[in-house]
Amino acid sequence: MRKPPVASVLVLSLPILIGCSESPMSPNGTNVNLSFAAEAGFDDGVLAGQLLAFGSDRAGFFNVFVMQGNGSKPTQLTDVPGYNARPNWSHDGRKITFTACRVTDFSCEIYVMNADGSGQTNLTNNFSTEQMSVWSPDDKHIAFVSDRDGSPQIYVMNADGSNPTRLTNDGAVDLFPSWSPDGTRIAFETNRDGNSEVYVMNADGSNPVNLTQNPAADGGPAWSPRGDKIAFRSDRDGNGEIYVMSVDGSEQTRLTNNPAEEYYPAWSPTGNRIAFVSNRDGNFEVYVMKPDGSLQTRVTNNPAFDADPAWAITVIR
Repeated sequence: MRKPPVASVLVLSLPILIGCSESPMSPNGTNVNLSFAAEAGFDDGVLAGQLLAFGSDRAGFFNVFVMQGNGSKPTQLTDVPGYNARPNWSHDGRKITFTACRVTDFSCEIYVMNADGSGQTNLTNNFSTEQMSVWSPDDKHIAFVSDRDGSPQIYVMNADGSNPTRLTNDGAVDLFPSWSPDGTRIAFETNRDGNSEVYVMNADGSNPVNLTQNPAADGGPAWSPRGDKIAFRSDRDGNGEIYVMSVDGSEQTRLTNNPAEEYYPAWSPTGNRIAFVSNRDGNFEVYVMKPDGSLQTRVTNNPAFDADPAWAITVIR
């Protein structure tokens, strides 16, 4: 059974690739001409109509795909050998940022593309490992992780890749930034206390606070769209499970209860669903559940590795 990708390490020793295509292709090799005419929201209990981007190696290597929130109509957006995953939608629904490890770049970089997969552009152009990019609520900035100064740290840059600024400076491993809905704070994972914990800091990097304070490994935070909750992954029960807590770290509540591995929670834009990844059915798939942990439903069904769900917040027709 394959393990989930290690968050802090991305494999750079890729084979020499020739003729990488930047045009968006579907899995059967045809050109993609998407019309994202999905609803802006859905009623409680109805999954169809929302878009989920995700990463999958179903095409032989990791690429970014998009599907309806119920798992239907999966469409491949990237078609470049290497690693293309960890997508994140802009709040206007027009752009997707993602991590790409392509031999043509000699490193892992932050890319951005249009929502149909066109216009793929390298934003970071740095020989270090850049990953885990997320849009600010106003779409003017992108937070990301880089080891350009040594250990992986949280940075922020303008949406066009200019003015990259380091926010954390602790010499530890800082990962998985997640903006608060009002843009004033960023939650993230760090091992600065000797084990992985969920922290929150001001958007300028000041006033970091440990929220989880647990001897187990806690990480992968995801801020709810209402701003009152943070979902995260924890190993405190002996395996990875999805938890949720208040933004001050109180009321830490377990949502999944399965001997398999569960990780990478992602809130729907209305806050009435949380997508996550689990290998409970033998391989890693994307699941969706209600915020109280009920109605856990598998939305991908493929023998490949499906991961990194990210909801479209606003859909442009």
